[in-house]
Amino acid sequence: MTRYRWGMIALCFIATAINYIDRANLGVAAVAIQTELKIDPAIMGIILGGFFWTYALMQMPSGYLIDRFGPRPMYALAVGWWSVFTAATALTTGAISMLVCRLLLGAGEAGAYPSNAKVTALWFPRRERGIASSIFDSGSRVGSALSLPVVVLLIAALGWRGSFLVTGLLGFIWIAVWLWLYRDPERHPRVSREELNYIRSDIAPVITPKESVRWVDLFRYRTIWGMMIGFFCLNFVIYFFITWFPTYLIEVRGFSLKELGTLGSLPALAAIPSGWLGGFASDWLYRRGWSLTAARKTCLVGGMLTSSVIALSPFVQSIGVTLALLALSYGSLAFAAASIWSLPADVAPTPDHVGSIAGIQNFASNLAGIITSTFTGVMVSITQGSFVIPLVVAGAFSLLGAFSYLFIVGRIEPLPPLETMKSPLSTAHS
Repeated sequence: MTRYRWGMIALCFIATAINYIDRANLGVAAVAIQTELKIDPAIMGIILGGFFWTYALMQMPSGYLIDRFGPRPMYALAVGWWSVFTAATALTTGAISMLVCRLLLGAGEAGAYPSNAKVTALWFPRRERGIASSIFDSGSRVGSALSLPVVVLLIAALGWRGSFLVTGLLGFIWIAVWLWLYRDPERHPRVSREELNYIRSDIAPVITPKESVRWVDLFRYRTIWGMMIGFFCLNFVIYFFITWFPTYLIEVRGFSLKELGTLGSLPALAAIPSGWLGGFASDWLYRRGWSLTAARKTCLVGGMLTSSVIALSPFVQSIGVTLALLALSYGSLAFAAASIWSLPADVAPTPDHVGSIAGIQNFASNLAGIITSTFTGVMVSITQGSFVIPLVVAGAFSLLGAFSYLFIVGRIEPLPPLETMKSPLSTAHS
């Protein structure tokens, strides 16, 4: 049996890593840019945050278009779009032009995760979707980890403008490989009949006509709202690590820059294998005879509950214990995330709804990127440098996310036709 499905998910992993390098490079180059272009720190904060507005806004239309036209053209378009505006950042001459590039970058990058979910649904049976999702999702953490040394080296060699040109070029190289190698499994000339049968052997039968569930009808399902709430809660915590975590270590825990680059990287490093473990565990439980609902929810709820230990971190004195708690929290979030990205394919009423559901839940999750950074900054300012309230609130959101996946999300199965449900929002699509 051929194994081309793993090559397809490897391409998604690489695209996701490039995605995160391209979105993180501005933060790495910010000091050099502010110095040359004389941009005020407050204005730079607006520029850095501008990405999230268009990234969240374009999630739902991106998911719809991916379902409509397929991942091959739409993923190439998304990567090409964001790569153009990554490279165009090198040509900016001030705050306004840089903000425009960041807004357009976010619009393009919105197509990545819905495309990843769609590829997973097309190429993997349910019993392998957890590990496949964990592979592409780990690209975000690998890309974030690589962005610091890669961009620093590029700035040292070529200047900050050269760094944007080179990282923008990475996307076009990926597009060439993607268009050369990618086809849907039924159209791929090198996929054996055995592999195609294997992929199709564990896919839920389609019982809902596509026309009976319009895009807007997805919001009538309680499970969809549960997925949106749960993913919002998970990203509320994750975006603390992406935005304010370095500041916390330096200003509250007294880390030097050297310690930040070594010990401070431990939570992010712990999250990479934790994500793979979460995908493996979810699939393993399902293959062992657990229902898909039990397998996915065990990993979702268990990961979210465990991540709540972040609330304990401000109350311990030991740096080692603090880092252990934060690493456990970040790793647990990554553990749950693999199952989160399996859900769009698991619950979609038809294969033509997978990208749309992925975009809907990712829209909700990225609202947390805007709220977390703002809320934390306000609380730190009000409390004169204390991170106690932000960290305790983050722990509370972990618990709320666990509640949402356990009680609001219904059975992990294709959503039934609306006409068979008395009140979609009052029942867990039973």
